[in-house]
Amino acid sequence: MSPVSTELLRRFDLSGPRYTSYPTADRFVEAFTEADYIQALNQRRNGAASLNLPLSLYVHIPFCESLCYYCACNKIVTKHHSKAQAYLRYLGREVDLHIQHLGLGQPVSQLHLGGGTPTFLSDDELRSLMSMLRRNFNLASGAEFAIEVDPRTVDASRLEVLAELGFNRLSLGVQDFDPAVQKAVHRVQPAEQVFALMEAARRLNFQSVNVDLIYGLPLQTPESFDRTLAQVAALRPDRVALYAYAHLPSRFKPQRRINSVDLPSGGAKVAMLSRSLDAFDEAGYVYIGMDHFALPDDPLAVAKRQGRLHRNFQGYSTQPDCDLIALGVSAIGRIGATYSQNAKSIEEYYDRLDQGRLPVVRGFASSRDDLVRRTVIMALMCQGVVQYESVELAFLIDFKTYFAKELEALQGLVEQGLVVVNGHSFEVTAQGWFFVRAVAMVFDRYLQADRARSQFSKIL
Repeated sequence: MSPVSTELLRRFDLSGPRYTSYPTADRFVEAFTEADYIQALNQRRNGAASLNLPLSLYVHIPFCESLCYYCACNKIVTKHHSKAQAYLRYLGREVDLHIQHLGLGQPVSQLHLGGGTPTFLSDDELRSLMSMLRRNFNLASGAEFAIEVDPRTVDASRLEVLAELGFNRLSLGVQDFDPAVQKAVHRVQPAEQVFALMEAARRLNFQSVNVDLIYGLPLQTPESFDRTLAQVAALRPDRVALYAYAHLPSRFKPQRRINSVDLPSGGAKVAMLSRSLDAFDEAGYVYIGMDHFALPDDPLAVAKRQGRLHRNFQGYSTQPDCDLIALGVSAIGRIGATYSQNAKSIEEYYDRLDQGRLPVVRGFASSRDDLVRRTVIMALMCQGVVQYESVELAFLIDFKTYFAKELEALQGLVEQGLVVVNGHSFEVTAQGWFFVRAVAMVFDRYLQADRARSQFSKIL
């Protein structure tokens, strides 16, 4: 039996932020400039760095060989692999500019290569990138090195290279195993190819392998997705990320190639989600939160049990909350109380670096209220519980007074059995975990002010 009723799933079939940050990226402004970012870097150098606090690094590789019609990522579709060489040179310039303000050898506890398709880079290009990063940062022993992998661009020998370079976590983009669905989204990859890669990854002792799935794609049905779920259960990845497809062709040009009449109905999408929750539960996966599942012995599941779960722009993480240096076109980072985003077009990204400038084009400097709310929202998203006293001591507020309207608004979720409130804390229930974004949205001042939810993905 599904852990959540279809009635509740239908009721909360709403749009909302994913809360990989607070405030969310749609609140970033161009008034936040390179000068503001440099100030944040200098403050880190004079403060956090002296305490030897680690960094997280994110590197965005925008290139893809072919276009996936569902994609909403910042990418450049090209068959010309020579473009990667120029991009790596500019990444090197961006790193050099950071080192001027941070100093050499900052300790790094987490590295993530995303895209686009990071495995668009050749083996030698990946070696060059990792060598450049190691020259400038102290990539700590035992650090988490993750890379997103398109199974169509990788074989066992390439996985050997990734292991040699220090990567210990893989994320395989699967989306759906059904051949008709794959053809409809222009991403054909036989299941046998993915199973062979998983076998190779196990042989090479990668610590964790994640599989990405999407429900709500064209030609999907609850029955066809059941078959994909059964194949994923047989594949047995350490982690699964299950995303709802958001069809926004006015915002994302590739989606215009999808025939909207082929999209499953809202009822069919709810059925797919409900049956997915049931299938992963039966297969022994732990529900981490939002759209993430993990095997019980995976570090993510262990971190959730022990209350050590964290969240950043890559999703849930076992790594403690720390500053994030984001490199590459469109990449989003966080230093202290600030967020920043690089230029979204590769032309502007290159132009700013040619001028000797960091390519930051917008960002956000958090107010005290933002920091209070970020603390509450991240506690909800990661631990599912907010202790009033800990927030009061950190920010010298009276929680019940400060959040009087929000606590009143929570009552509707209490009545639906999703939240429990007492005199000193509130907590999401086991069922409430499946709707944690809806709980967090209550404390989002910006969202409550304008209710502009249509720009976000569905919360389920």
